[in-house]
Amino acid sequence: METKPTTSRSLENYYHINGDSFEKQYKEQLSGYRVWSELSHADEWLVYPENLGESICIDETSISDGELYTIVTNRASRGGKGCIIAIVKGVRSEDIINTLLLIPKELRDQVKEITMDFSNGMNLVARRCFTKAIRTIDRFHMQKLACDALQEMRIAHRWDAIKADNEARCKAREAGVEYNPTCFRNGDTPKQLLARSRYLLFKSADKWSCSQKVRSELLFEAFPDIKEAYSLTHSLRQIFNKNTIKDAARLSLARWYDKVEKAGFKSFNIIGNTLYENSDQVLNFFVNRATNAFAESFNAKIKAFRASLRGVVDVKFFLFRLTKLYA
Repeated sequence: METKPTTSRSLENYYHINGDSFEKQYKEQLSGYRVWSELSHADEWLVYPENLGESICIDETSISDGELYTIVTNRASRGGKGCIIAIVKGVRSEDIINTLLLIPKELRDQVKEITMDFSNGMNLVARRCFTKAIRTIDRFHMQKLACDALQEMRIAHRWDAIKADNEARCKAREAGVEYNPTCFRNGDTPKQLLARSRYLLFKSADKWSCSQKVRSELLFEAFPDIKEAYSLTHSLRQIFNKNTIKDAARLSLARWYDKVEKAGFKSFNIIGNTLYENSDQVLNFFVNRATNAFAESFNAKIKAFRASLRGVVDVKFFLFRLTKLYA
């Protein structure tokens, strides 16, 4: 059963104590924080070699005031005890490498797979510290890039629609006539159609509601380039949804590159080049179908813990409590 973090203020109503006073006593006397063996360097690095496993994740998260920390986690722990392998301040690859090299080589060589995002720094860390592990770039980061490119096109059209609407209003005002904007058959004006189509572009067509189906039909008819970009995004998603082998996926991805090249969209060309440069690690997804979703889930736990504390004042003490729960 997963342990949930508790705050001193949450105990006030149950035990009729002063939460602020108890918090100070807990930190200074009861918790063992002041005699913590890692206290001197806790806000710079923490390592727990005993938590290393065959499948691990690496990602960065914000602890306080936008300050980033890199966290290495063990997927087998399922987000409970033994989850945290290392926490390193910042995202500088050399600092992360020097910290992970504190773990004995025979333990690091037990790692068979490490998942990460597109960061070159994370790739370097994985290559230098876990030499026998395959490196897998998270599929969801790739899909997010494609969705961002699609939304960028929608937003560009929306600005054009807002500009056209403002110009038409000015002309009507100057002519002294009532302005009646153009509307589609569902009642949306062009700028409303583009604004209200945001969420349907994130989903597969089979998950659209009835109103979204109508709106998508109008959108794709009015803006054929958005339809083509949506098709590219959806086809990329489908490549990773198929239960296939690495070589077959490589062929499917090559066909996708051809579609992108023919479409001629700048943003998608950039994505295609990024995928091509990292194709081997992208396609490693089809070995074990591993993603970095576990790391993202653990980041969400950290954010929830931070929110329950109403922010982080003492970073060392926050990391002390975090590691007591998850390391």
